Parts: sequence; structure tokens; C-alpha cells
Amino acid sequence: MPKHAFRNVMATSFALVGTFALSLTGGTAHASTSLDYVALGDSYSAGSGVLPVDLTNLLCLRSTANYPHVIAARTDARLKDVTCGAAQTKDFTESQYPGVPPQTNALGADTDLVTLTIGGNDNGTFINALTACGTAGVLSGGKGSPCKDKYGTSFTDQIDANTYPALKAALRTVRAKAPNARVAVLGYPWITPAEADPSCFAKLPVAAGDVPYVRGIQAHLNAVVERAGEETGATYVDFSQVSEGHDACKPGGTRWIEPLLFGSSLVPVHPNALGERRMAEHTMSVLGLS
Repeated sequence: MPKHAFRNVMATSFALVGTFALSLTGGTAHASTSLDYVALGDSYSAGSGVLPVDLTNLLCLRSTANYPHVIAARTDARLKDVTCGAAQTKDFTESQYPGVPPQTNALGADTDLVTLTIGGNDNGTFINALTACGTAGVLSGGKGSPCKDKYGTSFTDQIDANTYPALKAALRTVRAKAPNARVAVLGYPWITPAEADPSCFAKLPVAAGDVPYVRGIQAHLNAVVERAGEETGATYVDFSQVSEGHDACKPGGTRWIEPLLFGSSLVPVHPNALGERRMAEHTMSVLGLS
């Protein structure tokens, strides 16, 4: 047999063997199955306050134990983590800090998976509501609903008027930058219980009548996040059921969110390490990632 003919036969044989081997693994080589994963979002995605801190960018107070890192480790994904504490929707397309590029710059046509939490910092929703209601709670000695009485629907009105359209615009930018990616937008796990817990006032000084009011603000934000996700083709990861009973009023080892006072995290009212792991696990479950 001529040498060139022999080489052709061998090349064909190796190709057939390779095809057979791929068929045994579902038609895809293991080396090519790793997801190109980009994590976007605010401090709930960055894991701000959870140790160890990512030393590559201290401004963003990002943890290497945040839920994106947990997902990447368990799925063998190639992670590009650009999450940043205090991020707002505008920081998807603008520089949040000097030297910190817009988050969506990390996306591309080769991105397979995107996860994010965003919206809680727009209008200062979380910080303003908790500060206002915490102050009102202290002044009232924990009685009544002074925060609700003073602010009424102002927080939810701002969410509807400003956060909702900003969320849609941000998610559309994500889709445009990563047209082939599966996008998962996560809701925020519960910060407060459904009803006041008198033993929690020292840790989360919100008046008894304002506890459901604060929770209602968070529920409204999550509903808007879900709606914006659905309208832009993203998968919404709902924590309303799985985070029930793991709010900031629960004891250590049970709570996913640290309280405002006397917590164990560097950043109060944010997920702890357990919360970040549970966020990762529920997201993987919703997305069908193994």
C-alpha cells in the first residue's frame, strides 16, 4: 500500500474511533463541555463580607467564596467574576470605580452562562429602607409602624418608576452582549421574617408593624426583578420559598443573611457563607446544572 494511502486509512480510523468515543460521552468531548461563565451583579453576588476576600479588586469587596465561585467549582465552569459590591444597574454599562470596567464588558458571543443579582441598590432601596425603618424603630421603641406611616408607598413607587425600566435595559444589554448565553437573574433571599420577632429587635431594630412593611418592599422588588427577567428572556431564580426561615433574625448556622447588629459578617444585612452556598445550590437546581 502506498504511504499516502496508508496515512489516509489511519486518519480515517482515528476519526472513527474518536466519533465512537464521543458517542459514549453523549456526543461531546469532556474537554469542551466546560461552561464559559460570567458572574455579574451587586454585593449579594459578590459575597461582600464573606471571607476570603478577592485581593484582585478590593474596591468591589468581592469574595472568593461567593455563589458564583461555588457554582464554578461544582460545575468545572470557567468563571469570569466581575461582581462588585454596591453595584447598580447603571454599572453594567458604566465604570463603577476608577479602573473597574463596565460589568457587561466581560460578556461575549462565547459566554455560555450569566448569573446576577441587581436592582437592590438602585434608588438606594435596601439601604434607605433599612436605615429609615431602623431609625424609626429605635425612636418608637419597636412599637407601631412608624416607617410605613411616614413613607407609605414611596419605596415601591420608586421601584416601579425607576428600577423596573433600568432592570429591563440592563438585561437587554446582557442579552445583546452575550446572545448565546443562558441568563439567570436571581431574586434576593428574605432579609426579615414575615412577622415581627421580639427577640430580634436588638439585631434588626425595625418596629413590629414595620417588619411586614420592609418585607413587602423586598417582595415588590423581587417581583419586579422576576418580571424584567421574563420580559427579556432570562431565567428567574426565586428564593421566596427556599429562604423562608433563614432570614436575619434566625440564629447563626440557620440564617443566610446577617443582621444589622451583632452579626458575624463584616458587611451587615448581606448573605453569609452559608447563604452564598445555598444561593449557589438553588441556582444550580433551577438551571439543571450538576
